[in-house]
This record gives sequence, C-alpha cells and structure tokens, in this order.
Amino acid sequence: MITPLPLKQGDKIGIIAPSRKVSREDLIEAVKLIGQWGYKVEFGDSIYDQHFQFAGKDEDRAEDFIRMIKNPEIKAILCARGGYGTVRLLENLDHKLIKANPKWIIGYSDITVLHSYLNQVIGFETIHAAMPINLIPGSIVNDSWQKLYHVLSGGMVDYKFPAFALNRIGKATGMIVGGNLSVLFSLRGTFCDLETDGRILFLEDLDEYLYHIDRMMMNLKISGKLKSLKGLVIGGMTDMKDNTVPFGKSAYEIIADAVSDYNYPVAFNFPAGHCDPNLPLILGRNVILEVKEDIVKLDFYDGNIPK
Repeated sequence: MITPLPLKQGDKIGIIAPSRKVSREDLIEAVKLIGQWGYKVEFGDSIYDQHFQFAGKDEDRAEDFIRMIKNPEIKAILCARGGYGTVRLLENLDHKLIKANPKWIIGYSDITVLHSYLNQVIGFETIHAAMPINLIPGSIVNDSWQKLYHVLSGGMVDYKFPAFALNRIGKATGMIVGGNLSVLFSLRGTFCDLETDGRILFLEDLDEYLYHIDRMMMNLKISGKLKSLKGLVIGGMTDMKDNTVPFGKSAYEIIADAVSDYNYPVAFNFPAGHCDPNLPLILGRNVILEVKEDIVKLDFYDGNIPK
C-alpha cells in the first residue's frame, strides 16, 4: 500500500465537492484553519456548482478530482462534505493516472466510495476524517482537526478509548479498511467491493433504520465478509431510527449478534464517524488493535507491524 507524502509548510490542499452541493459559507472556517496550519487552499473549478442536489454534474465533479490529482502543487485533497453522489464519479476516473499521483484523500461518510476505490483498486492509503462542513463559526478545533493536522504532517496516531460492554477481548494486527456501512453495502458486487479477509474492519453509520442495519450486517455475514476478519472496530452509529413495532435491538447489539460466531476482537464506540470528535483513521495502514477489559488501544504503524 502506497503512503502519500507528508505535507510541508506552504503546500497546497485542494478542496472539492464530489457529492452534495456546498456554499462558500460552508467552507469559511475550514479555510481559516488550513491557513493557520501553514497550508494554502485551492478550490475545485466546479465546487460551487449546483445540479439538483449535487455539486455540479457528474463529469464536472470527476474532472475536479482528476485536475487535483494531476496538479503537482496539490499535496492533499480534502472533500468538502458527504451526502450522496461520489459513486457517480467512478466511471469517469482514470485508474492509471490516479495511481501515478498518490496524495492524501480526506473525508468520511459518502467519501467512503473514494476510500474503498483508492484502498482496494488503486492501492494507496487514505484518511477517514472530518470535513469542512463539520466546522461552523464558533466550533472548537478539537482532536478531530488537531490529529488530522498531525497525520498530514507525517505524524503517527495511537488511540486509547474506554471499554464498552459489548466488546470482545483480544489482540489483532492487520490493515484497517472500511468506512460508512451503508456506502460499503452499496458497493457490494462492484469493482470497489472491499476485501476484508485478514483485515481489521471499521464501520460507522448515520440515520438508518435498525432493521436496515441488520439487513446490511446479514449480507456481510452470509457473503463471508465477516468470517475471516482479524478484528472489528465500530464507530458512531448515530441517530438510528426504529419502526412503530420496535426492532428490539440497538445498532451495536445487531452488529455484536452478526459477529457472535467468530473469535476476533471487537471494539465498539470508537470516536469516529458522524460524531464529535471524529478522529482520523489512516485506512489502508497496518494497525494493532488491543481490546482489554478496561480499555481499547488502536495503534497505527508506518510499514510493517513491529515484532
């Protein structure tokens, strides 16, 4: 897996909107923060376009992405927001061109499409992290952003977070992959369908009915996607919905049930996803996951896992 180069002071970060439309106001605070980090910003040509709910037509959004990839001055690409629409870019992307120009791609939610595409098809690491839409006037620049700056600068991240009642104790090493459960589910059967064997899977989601969480997890189980994992990390399952007749389990309980036949470590309630903080995860990177009775540790390493 290729690791994009760290950023230096004065480098440019490109901001694009590969899915839902954005306004100038949505980006003001993020642009200020990037400037404080010592980086410059360049916007995609069509970033403020509107085509129904999308930030411009599919081919224009794809061209913005390709233009940023081709531009040697752009050292990282930050996605402005999620929503829906990134999957509509895939047919317009040049695999060879992208592979020849590795750079950090940053975002979450609908940007899981790019994470899966770049990790699975192209073969370089990406950053699952907060986006400009999450910064509004008066926002506190918390660990979501401080640690993103640390990663972009070439730093390593090691996380410790509290134990959770549904956790399964154990220790595992492997490459961490994943992202938004609903988006990953929508990529099943495509060339971006995620390889999970021998890997540590991260999942999060937002605003889903509980029965649909169960449907998606059953798909992953029956298709064998959960059987040969090394470990499982579950982030925010935020604003879940239920029917008039209750499903009877929480999202976390549904997931715990789906993996109850297996023995790998499972860690719930990792602070990433549609939650605050939304800590950055370097997808495609080797990690050590250690789930203990009182604490969980997730350590990222550059290259091979140390002995």
